[in-house]
Amino acid sequence: MQKNSSGSLNISVRSFITAIAVILALMVASYALTFFVPGGSYARFEDAAGNMLIDTEGSFTTVEGGIPFWKWLLSPILVLGASGNVTLISVIAFLLVIGGIFTALDKCGLMRYMLDKITHHFSAVRYRLMSIVILFFMGMGAMIGSFEECVPLVPLVVALSVSLGWDALTGAGMSLLAAGCGFSAGITNPFTVGVAQQLAGLPMFSGAWLRILSFALIYALLLFFLHRHAKRIEKPLNEICAADHFVPNAKMDRALVLFSSILGTGIAIILCSGFIPALQDYTMIIVAVMFLAAGIVSTLVSGMGAKNLFKSVISGIVSIFPAVIMILMAASIKFTLEEAHVLDTILHGAVSIAENLPKWSVILFIYLIVLVMNFFIPSGSAKAFMLIPLIVPMAQIFGISTQLCIVAFAFGDGFSNVIYPTNPALLISLGLSDISYGKWFQWSRSFQLLNLLLTSAILLFGLFIGY
Repeated sequence: MQKNSSGSLNISVRSFITAIAVILALMVASYALTFFVPGGSYARFEDAAGNMLIDTEGSFTTVEGGIPFWKWLLSPILVLGASGNVTLISVIAFLLVIGGIFTALDKCGLMRYMLDKITHHFSAVRYRLMSIVILFFMGMGAMIGSFEECVPLVPLVVALSVSLGWDALTGAGMSLLAAGCGFSAGITNPFTVGVAQQLAGLPMFSGAWLRILSFALIYALLLFFLHRHAKRIEKPLNEICAADHFVPNAKMDRALVLFSSILGTGIAIILCSGFIPALQDYTMIIVAVMFLAAGIVSTLVSGMGAKNLFKSVISGIVSIFPAVIMILMAASIKFTLEEAHVLDTILHGAVSIAENLPKWSVILFIYLIVLVMNFFIPSGSAKAFMLIPLIVPMAQIFGISTQLCIVAFAFGDGFSNVIYPTNPALLISLGLSDISYGKWFQWSRSFQLLNLLLTSAILLFGLFIGY
């Protein structure tokens, strides 16, 4: 977690410059792609819920492609008026709330007190705590589809990791990477598995046993990866204990109880969203409101005055603003390709290639299609509406079950969220944790490779047993 001279939470300059450079290169590459890939469009129809789906009975047609240079240049601004802009604006507002409240928590001393208290109680069993934290974040992703909603907790876990004698990468792995892995396993993830199964005509959350097995295997792999890294860089336990100067404070304890209770209530409501579909569209709003309420109440109880609280929140919002630039630039890549009518052409080409593949490799190719499309379209639900009407019939032609196709879709949608620089939650989390994208990519690529092999083996196993 990066702090400026006034102690507020902000995006580190090094992380910001690295991320901006990577995203700018991708923006240029996407614009260059529009000169070489012809425009195309699938026929679409509107379902009973008002969603636009690809008509598999219709045809793919070539259309005029390309995008004017001025439109590409202004795409980070124009994307705010494009389709799906409500989600984008919600992410930005969500981020600004996080920045403001974190700064207030830091300046009133509550964050430091909380970390010191946890370190004091759990330093002797830190690896047990690691396994529990990983399980919690994976469970949040797998059961209720939380990913962006976990962003406020990532800097806390990173700071906790450092307090326990590890590093920022370990903390980000325990929280951000774990949430992404759980989201991908998708036991009852309403945003990927739930939407995809409904579109494919399957009972919602049916066929869960293979996803539960996947969750257990991925959890074991992630725990092994993080445990091995932590053992390599950990500080000796005696050094942590020597630095432990925790002194109980009744006022801070009350503030901490209030903060935990209010935020815990928000998390409980999010957990209920897995059983109450009406809540699923408001999970990010719920987390933002509860986090805001928890921050305001706890900082006031800790002794911070209302005037200082207001100044701290404004300071935090200003310091976190560079992340907004990163989000808009990342979102502009999809905007460019959609405006140039290139996305459907890419998808059509991929489907055409599958027709010449052997049966056993088709399920892996479907996995690859979703991985590629996730680079341009981070939203799992949006990708489901685009891809499921295409990949399910393609799988059925080769005698591959729809259930296995859904698992491949969930795998392709989720894991790359924590490595693609076009995902806003990844950029925000790395920036708040003072981890450059290059450092994160280099560190996590070995896990991603092992996980790719593991999940590919799971898909082949499902094909072999006729899942």
